Amino acid sequence: MNIFPYDSKIDFLRMRTITVGISVLLVLATFLLLGTRGLNYALDFTGGTVAELKFEKAVDLDQVRDKLEEAGYAGAVVQAFGSEMDIVIRLQPRADQANAAQTGGSVLTTVQTADNPGMVVRSDFVGPQVGKELAQNGILAALFVMLGFVIYISIRFEWKFAVASIITTAFVVIVTTGVFALNQREFDLTLMAGIMSVMGYSINDTIVVLDRVREVFKSAHRLDTAQVLNQGINQTLSRTVITSFVALLTVLALYIYGGDSLKGMAESQIVGIILATLSSIFVACPLLYWLGTSKQDLMPKVRDDSDLARRP
Repeated sequence: MNIFPYDSKIDFLRMRTITVGISVLLVLATFLLLGTRGLNYALDFTGGTVAELKFEKAVDLDQVRDKLEEAGYAGAVVQAFGSEMDIVIRLQPRADQANAAQTGGSVLTTVQTADNPGMVVRSDFVGPQVGKELAQNGILAALFVMLGFVIYISIRFEWKFAVASIITTAFVVIVTTGVFALNQREFDLTLMAGIMSVMGYSINDTIVVLDRVREVFKSAHRLDTAQVLNQGINQTLSRTVITSFVALLTVLALYIYGGDSLKGMAESQIVGIILATLSSIFVACPLLYWLGTSKQDLMPKVRDDSDLARRP
């Protein structure tokens, strides 16, 4: 099914100054937010107390969160663990907590009821040093993924195409991160995994569009660069929109039915998919245009065989 005709003639390049200008402003706003507000790191990075509780009956997680909030445990993360009777509670470090065992006991007292008593299976304290190591490992993982993409794109495309792809992917990752600096959602490992998956989606979407542009460059004879770029975008427009729409439906289902523990990942993927779709059209192709991409960049290089011809 094609939403847009294969030979549609929408002039996307006409808006290149506006779209790239907006993109630059979004990146600058993200750096400003990261510098002023920063990310709201979760227990995965800051450390805190982890308490595993077991109850006789199924537990309503929302009620547990409300009770903890009322008791002064702000920002507690409550997740089911194995069955509906087992839950894990992660608490931010507090100045008045004596030790992990006492904290686990007070948490149990707060959330259990007379008709559904429970017990503390374990209660451990995760120090800030562990959180610091997790943060460093997460950043290293993101850098290695980006390095892998850079290597792949450099081999797959000519350098101008590679530069456009890398800048576009970096834009999507940076602005997606900026959204969570703005709304201050807890930044945990699942959210970081969502941003890294967005990196993969963005590079795939960009490569599809630029690969079509490259094919149009090779086959077109009387089109200038802007016409070639517009034709490449229009020919992949239906595929881009349909793929993104299906991916969004999947992620929306994850957001609605995946529970609180997966909402951060789902939100990052929703934002990332939308940004990746728009940037593959409104950022990557204008960058190619300003880099002066032409058909000559795709022509095979002529070897200089003059020295070989003079040899006996």
